[in-house]
Amino acid sequence: MKSIGKGSTNGAVSAWGARLDTLVENKLTLSHDEAELHLYETFQQADLIQLRFNAPVMTSMLSGRKVMHLREMDPFDYQPGESLLLPSDRLMQIDFPDATTDDPTRCLALTISDEFIRETIAELNENIPRVETVDQWQLSTDNYLLQNDPEISSLRDKLIRLFRENNPFKTFFIKNTLRELIVRLSQTQVRTGLLLHTNQHINTNRLAYIVTYIRENITRNLSVEELCDKACLSKSHFFRLFKSELGVSPAQFILTERIRRAKTILSNPAKTITDACYESGFNSVTHFSSAFRSVENICPRQFKRQLSGLN
Repeated sequence: MKSIGKGSTNGAVSAWGARLDTLVENKLTLSHDEAELHLYETFQQADLIQLRFNAPVMTSMLSGRKVMHLREMDPFDYQPGESLLLPSDRLMQIDFPDATTDDPTRCLALTISDEFIRETIAELNENIPRVETVDQWQLSTDNYLLQNDPEISSLRDKLIRLFRENNPFKTFFIKNTLRELIVRLSQTQVRTGLLLHTNQHINTNRLAYIVTYIRENITRNLSVEELCDKACLSKSHFFRLFKSELGVSPAQFILTERIRRAKTILSNPAKTITDACYESGFNSVTHFSSAFRSVENICPRQFKRQLSGLN
């Protein structure tokens, strides 16, 4: 990391119980055979602090905000709920525009052995191949920014706890949690690619074709049998592959797609909640409101009211 002045640490308190040597990127490092966990805290504003690692790294924001400067990317805000995968020896330059002793910026950097990543992905491809034989599970670490899903957030928090605890099974638990994290990250990348770039895969990947078919027929009552027939897969095979690559069941996916469509409709001031209900494939406003709340943790009326407030 770039050399920085220590400054006064009066009033700053480490969340990790470590000694404060500096107010900018104060670090606690914990080691394992396959990985290192670096926990960082910054208690004052700073600009263009340099950081790089000699292994592939997953960074994850815990509190506060950074502005990241990476090669081939415009500077961007980096906030809690987000993680970033970077290859070995990739330079990061980081601004801390908001950090104070009362409201520090905290993040982690988890470096993982490149060989361990390759071994885990190879075992995944051998034991649970993807839908199409031409496709492979992989893990891109080339400036890959992602929104943490509940599983990734849970694994990240579990690793923080495991690295810090005194347990005779610690090494075993960390290794297996790292393996699960690698698999979850690979699933996230595959799922994101299929959902955001569906048209690029529609002629080569059956799930991409099914995603497109669902979106084009979202207002109809879509049966599993119909989707299995379109995918040319048995029901059990279809369920297994859908869940492994998209992370949810077909019914859950259809529900989230209908809610996504409903949110777009609700963003139109001329449209009513009833319009959003029937135009997104629901057959009763009561069912629509209940389903919307189950996905968004807010009812359609509150969602539309919030949008009106923003406008």
